[in-house]
Amino acid sequence: MDTKILAIDDSSLALSKKIIQGGGVVAFPTETVYGLGANAFDDGAVRSIFAIKGRPADNPLIVHVHKDYDINTLVSYIPEYAKLLAKVFLPGPLTMVYRSHNRVSAAVSCGLDTLAIRIPSHEGAQRFLRYLDLPIAAPSANVSKHVSPVTARHVYDDLKGKIELVLDGGKCNGGIESTVLDCTGEIPCVLRSGLVTADMIAQVAGECHEYVMKEGEKVRSPGMKYKHYSPNCRTALFEYADRAAAFEEYRKLKAEGKRVCFMAESAVMREFMPEDALDLGATDREIASNLYDKLREGERIAEIIVGVVPCKQDGVMVGVMNRMRKAFG
Repeated sequence: MDTKILAIDDSSLALSKKIIQGGGVVAFPTETVYGLGANAFDDGAVRSIFAIKGRPADNPLIVHVHKDYDINTLVSYIPEYAKLLAKVFLPGPLTMVYRSHNRVSAAVSCGLDTLAIRIPSHEGAQRFLRYLDLPIAAPSANVSKHVSPVTARHVYDDLKGKIELVLDGGKCNGGIESTVLDCTGEIPCVLRSGLVTADMIAQVAGECHEYVMKEGEKVRSPGMKYKHYSPNCRTALFEYADRAAAFEEYRKLKAEGKRVCFMAESAVMREFMPEDALDLGATDREIASNLYDKLREGERIAEIIVGVVPCKQDGVMVGVMNRMRKAFG
């Protein structure tokens, strides 16, 4: 199969509709990462997502819709706090989990009685979703467990020959996947941290819990259980307090003739001045935006990435730290 990367215009949208209506999949941009989308009503198309990615069959998907789509047709109840949160944060990087009407393919939620719904803010994603006017089930558009894609080229590198079309919407600015929020109880509960933090949610809803998965429990959200976001090279991760030891490890490996890169935030880069730098940036938003792009860059040029966790680890950085620790194993 020939994989095309096309800018989002009337012609590429018409092709995407033809592919989706024919039971195929299309990669499309969001403000967080690129998604691999299929018609959520089409059982065969949804199952093909799992096959293309090599995704575990018990890892549920998120349904994406445009901002004017009536989600009441998909879910049985929307609590008042969820309506308030939607007014503040949507469209945006917040996925909300509701009790399902069970009208989409059962493969989307992997047998759960819930449905995760997201309204992305990316203009290209909105054009795509509005053109189709369907709920589109979509995980990240990469091989399972690999670093999530934030450019069309990242998608192509992973899925060339496996899909027909990648809609190119430029680099994703958010950089890490959406926050997933369980809205089935009296109090909202974060299942996966992201750019919309628990504190931000609590300021609107009055209260917010953060979920801790128990051993042996069934996965309730993407990103909760399995190894994710990993580059195709060796990695070593050091705590911020051990950054000097990390730099010594980098220098030792370099002296041994290894192709090695040093990944850290800008302040650490200025402190040690490594030659082979993967600079994550200075602010929490910059670090979130750059993490996957720098991991992809590192795996292209190095056999080992030596990383240092950022100094700040609260707020948005909770989600960043989750991805970084999983990426480095």
